[in-house]
Amino acid sequence: SKKTYKHLNMNRSMSFVMLLAIIVSVADAAWEDAHATFYGDISGKETMQGACGYGDLFQEGYGLETAALSTALFNNGQTCGACFELTCVNSQWCKQNAGAIRITATNFCPPNYTPPVDIHWCNPPNKHFDLSMKMFTSIAEYKSGIVPVKFRRVKCQKRGGVRFEVKGNPNFIMVLVYNVGGAGDVNSLAIKGHKSNWISMQRNWGQNWNTGVGLVGQRLSFTVKTSDGRSLTFYDVASESWGFGQTFEAKSNFY
Repeated sequence: SKKTYKHLNMNRSMSFVMLLAIIVSVADAAWEDAHATFYGDISGKETMQGACGYGDLFQEGYGLETAALSTALFNNGQTCGACFELTCVNSQWCKQNAGAIRITATNFCPPNYTPPVDIHWCNPPNKHFDLSMKMFTSIAEYKSGIVPVKFRRVKCQKRGGVRFEVKGNPNFIMVLVYNVGGAGDVNSLAIKGHKSNWISMQRNWGQNWNTGVGLVGQRLSFTVKTSDGRSLTFYDVASESWGFGQTFEAKSNFY
């Protein structure tokens, strides 16, 4: 009947409204409170290197869209490579209509227990982002120095494949993994020579991983697992003639 049809339409409309409300509430719940400052000058040279083990952030594709994380977020280096979205909130120093910025975690903002400790924003349990000057001034006025922000984890959008920088010597291999898409932060790495079995590597520091197994003269393959549980295997990334200090790019990435 027309009455029943109308009733069904009302139920569908109510269900859609309820679903939309759930989606909105989930999206809102994903945002967390923190503060942001900046370090270095507009060139960003002070943001190079850092506790994640990355080197020249321009060459590696990160540029100045980076941040040093406080202890509460850094997680002893396990968060290195993760991507975040930040927006300035509730401050007269927020730039109007600036929108949100996206950054990759590339460094550590160490705690400072010199009194008074309550002014040191990177001390536990504070969630804090120490941005490059360029990124900070994209959302807030330079003279503010510090602003409250909302943040959330987002997928990393990277160009090209996952990259592996091989360092060490014939008896010790250390691999820096970078330009990782998706979750961005690697929590396990395995390496294989074409004549060897798979070898689990140990986190040395940041996103540098090492093994004491010699693989010189063998083609190298890698299995990378990110914090969201996804795993990809990249076969024959480096040929038999690879050398220490070289960087190799896989043909694919996490998306």
